[in-house]
Amino acid sequence: MRKSGSWMTIWDDRILEYIREEESGSPKELDESGYVRVSKSHISRRLRKLAEHGLLRHLGNGVYVITDQGEAYLDGKLDTSTDASEFSLDTSESTNSGSERSDHAE
Repeated sequence: MRKSGSWMTIWDDRILEYIREEESGSPKELDESGYVRVSKSHISRRLRKLAEHGLLRHLGNGVYVITDQGEAYLDGKLDTSTDASEFSLDTSESTNSGSERSDHAE
């Protein structure tokens, strides 16, 4: 189950799901997709908020990609009810042998 923070809205999950599926997204693309039924300006505000909290990364020109934290949230392994600096990843179910990429440079 996903652990949404009080700062999140119902649209945030949909935005994250869309960007994970499409591999990137912009306010215009999300608006035109019909997947998120709020205004383009509202989508833009939510994208910025998700990036502020580390779930998305802004690439420039309004384009965002999902981060490892965003993926973990969608998979129910990240509790966003705490401050962004205190996000806790639930790694108890992880079967990672350490061979996954570690290119987390920001």
